[in-house]
Amino acid sequence: MAEPATDTIYVLNGPNLNLLGTREPEKYGHATLADVETLCRETAAQFGLKADCRQSNREGELIDFIHEAGSRKAAGIIINAGGYSHTSIAIHDALLGVRIPAVEVHVTNVHARESFRHQSFTARAAFASLCGFGIDGYRLAISGLAAKIGLKPGGKPVTPKA
Repeated sequence: MAEPATDTIYVLNGPNLNLLGTREPEKYGHATLADVETLCRETAAQFGLKADCRQSNREGELIDFIHEAGSRKAAGIIINAGGYSHTSIAIHDALLGVRIPAVEVHVTNVHARESFRHQSFTARAAFASLCGFGIDGYRLAISGLAAKIGLKPGGKPVTPKA
């Protein structure tokens, strides 16, 4: 059995996100996946968390990553399932199955794009969804996840107000 990783969040990127920076830069910008991963690690560290960043073009491998996050008791999942967001009931079911807070992220505003992108199975399994902020959406997602699990910058628990 793997060691618990309660201070770790999984940042999962799906198909074609390895092409960030070169794929349709007019839509996705010039930032690369390496830029996204650096942003995520730096943002997570502000909350005392570690970001385990992974990318796969294969649906089954993304599901395996989600299952691993569950078995390792990860603090949360940030997921940009790319095109699988709109088609994968299996990723939806995996996210629900592990019972870990998840945030869906999209670099572009999927609601301003083709109609087939307007439905997201991953959004239905997440407590929040962000789109259209470019790669800064990952920073916002991590900040929101940290708030959801009760952390503020510095990794300190949020103290409830009386």
